[in-house]
Amino acid sequence: MSEQLRQTFINAKNEGRKALVTFMTAGYPTVDDTIPILKAFQDGGVDVIELGMPFSDPIADGPTIQVANTVALNNGVTMKMTLELLKKARSEGVTVPVILMGYYNPILNYGEEQFIKDAAEAGANGFIIVDLPPEEAIKVRNYVHDNGLSLIPLVAPSTTDERLELLSQIANSFIYVVSRMGTTGAQTSVASDLDVLINRVRKHSGNTPIAVGFGVATREHFVTVGELADGVVIGSKIVTLCKEAEQGQRYNAVKKYVETILNGVKHSIPTIEEFQAMQRKSREEGQLTKDVIAGFKEAHKHKMNFGEFGGQYVPEALHACLRELEAGFDAAVVDPTFWEEFRSLYSYIGRPSSLHRAERLTEHCGGAQIWLKREDLNHTGSHKINNALAQVLLAKRLGKKNVIAETGAGQHGVATATACAKFGLSCTVFMGAEDCRRQALNVFRMRILGAKVVAVTNGTKTLRDATSEAFRFWVTNLKDTYYVVGSAIGPHPYPTLVRTFQSVIGNETKEQFAKLNDGKLPNCVVACVGGGSNSSGMFSPFEKDLSVRLVGVEAGGDGLETGYHSATLTAGKLGVFHGVKTYVLQDNDGQVHDTHSVSAGLDYPGVGPELAYWKSTGRADFMAVTDAEALEGFRLLSQLEGIIPALESSHAVYGAVKIAKKMPSDQHIVINVSGRGDKDVQSVAEVLPKLGPKIGWDLRFEQNPAA
Repeated sequence: MSEQLRQTFINAKNEGRKALVTFMTAGYPTVDDTIPILKAFQDGGVDVIELGMPFSDPIADGPTIQVANTVALNNGVTMKMTLELLKKARSEGVTVPVILMGYYNPILNYGEEQFIKDAAEAGANGFIIVDLPPEEAIKVRNYVHDNGLSLIPLVAPSTTDERLELLSQIANSFIYVVSRMGTTGAQTSVASDLDVLINRVRKHSGNTPIAVGFGVATREHFVTVGELADGVVIGSKIVTLCKEAEQGQRYNAVKKYVETILNGVKHSIPTIEEFQAMQRKSREEGQLTKDVIAGFKEAHKHKMNFGEFGGQYVPEALHACLRELEAGFDAAVVDPTFWEEFRSLYSYIGRPSSLHRAERLTEHCGGAQIWLKREDLNHTGSHKINNALAQVLLAKRLGKKNVIAETGAGQHGVATATACAKFGLSCTVFMGAEDCRRQALNVFRMRILGAKVVAVTNGTKTLRDATSEAFRFWVTNLKDTYYVVGSAIGPHPYPTLVRTFQSVIGNETKEQFAKLNDGKLPNCVVACVGGGSNSSGMFSPFEKDLSVRLVGVEAGGDGLETGYHSATLTAGKLGVFHGVKTYVLQDNDGQVHDTHSVSAGLDYPGVGPELAYWKSTGRADFMAVTDAEALEGFRLLSQLEGIIPALESSHAVYGAVKIAKKMPSDQHIVINVSGRGDKDVQSVAEVLPKLGPKIGWDLRFEQNPAA
């Protein structure tokens, strides 16, 4: 079917016109609207249709298509249903080329080879996979070729010549050029430097047709872009049009709009029989011919992958952001002056943080000697300040004036706001609206420090949505903006970068414990796990010390059996989320699960790739602790040691207590107390009526205790 795509652009050129490519999300606004909209495209004169495969976390898309994805998923649309809709549309006479457009994780979950085969049988002509990196694109492209289909690469203004060369080789029908940095969405004007971008692409692509999208909405836009390109893509404007049209009127609204864009110009379309003959021929030719592209490898000073985990699964436009960040990080970590400046801030942070025995907690357990690494005593109340200050120093080196961050519990947001205040940089923090509610104190702290807090209201309104929104903002504002990621998550180099700056925790622990114990190592080290910043920072210095057991404690929520939890390493499966291949909490269709934890900082459906690797190799063990058990850990440390821990750290406390009870008294276990619990007092007061009876803790908050 790649041949039909190629011929479509040839026909348009021979007829002296530009090809029109239009987009619609499968199942939006309703499932019953999909086929009539596809027919309206064809009847209005469209050359190529993009059919969007809904995904729960479309990081490259603006609000319009985000909403369309959410609505379609709520309508019950799955990958299988998308193929069924396409197959039905073909049987009802839709014969123009149809490209399936979406994100990699649902395809990976389905099985790449099987999905491509099933898509070919359903009548697809090819694919646009928004976050597929070049090294994976080569493998997928070869599967696609075997089925006679086409993989259409995306090119952005920031795409390097090296990547352009490879992407041009991958293209066997046309290249989709993203006209501007940022996310999808209708615009009022066309990018002013589009001619420069297209000319640069053509130097590498030769005669391969180019279609330009992102922001096209009017007939004027179509004509202007068409003067430079072979095809023009329109998406968000049509999605909005369908949303606003009355039920039963969407076919007419779409057909009329397309006819307006094309000024009434139509073209001939194949009959069903002609289409089916092309489909058979294309698949036969794909199986008979081989068109294997050589491998692709970009140079990186620090490894991008930890075994099969890691990588950069991001929209093409984000590669510019990551490339600049990686270069800055690589230069900084080999520059002694960077480390001198960072270490000069230790007195500001309160480093080294103390390590001491928890005598009463040890006595309570009756097993191993329990030690506490007190990251809760750091300035701002958690380990987050280590990474925030180091990354703000990087931002300064890169000449950035504006800093953004995501936050769940608010500790990373407070730490970043603090670092920005110290160094005179503006700060914007993205935080899920639900997290804003349950961490109102930290929201106010950030505002006191001069930061702007953006409450993210889409999706689950938690950390995952805040992270997605921060990435979207960054790619649109790269020139003057630095993104301080707070956990060891996301695309390379973030997992390595965050672990590097947080490893001060484990390095200090190792040195302090040895000093207090005749040069020995602890037998076990325990840390809570959300994305992985404090755990990877604590564990990495002990990675090669095989006598030290490493245990990560995840958020078990209401219990693993309920599905209402955030235990990614315990219950997740391999996937791609927020730019990285790792374990992900997802459903059978590859859609990312909603998560739950009493702790906002652990309420995340992914995990850092290095932790995923340690799980796969057995170097680290992971366990899940329920909300009620975490509350018991909170009570134990508060009442036995006079230390009120963060709810995140409380998970580690409970897990460590459970382990310590089974260890002999001459062994030692260290808990990383990653944060203090001031921020969680209100949350604890809210959940105690429900969870208190489960652990025998009858405590109620009174507005006026003197009354």
